Amino acid sequence: MSLNDTIADMLTRIRNAAANQRTRVDCLNSKICRGIAEVLKSEGYINDFEVIEDGRQGLLRIELKYGSHGEMLIHQIKRQSKPGRRVYVKSDKLPRPLSGLGISIVSTPSGVLSDRQCREKRVGGELLCTVE
Repeated sequence: MSLNDTIADMLTRIRNAAANQRTRVDCLNSKICRGIAEVLKSEGYINDFEVIEDGRQGLLRIELKYGSHGEMLIHQIKRQSKPGRRVYVKSDKLPRPLSGLGISIVSTPSGVLSDRQCREKRVGGELLCTVE
């Protein structure tokens, strides 16, 4: 199975698992996917993640987080920059999903950061996805 867009695959797996009320989901491991998982954890959208070695590239096991009454925290997760159309933004032009209640995930020279961290560090980059 050849995968061209591992980020879109990861986001689709998270979206499907959240819609089916799963507690965890396994994704393919890559440096950029680990960065996205770290941002989701630091912003409070997932409980935790771990890398499981399988002799190849490994798996990323993500523990999803739900509200106190079982409601989903991730309502919408959308890929913005795609292999056919890259989207780059400056630090002052970063989108604010849900007027600041959601987050944008950006790949910068400083690593994968949320929009809040990008504004603090005043760095821009490739807009990977938005989470609402």
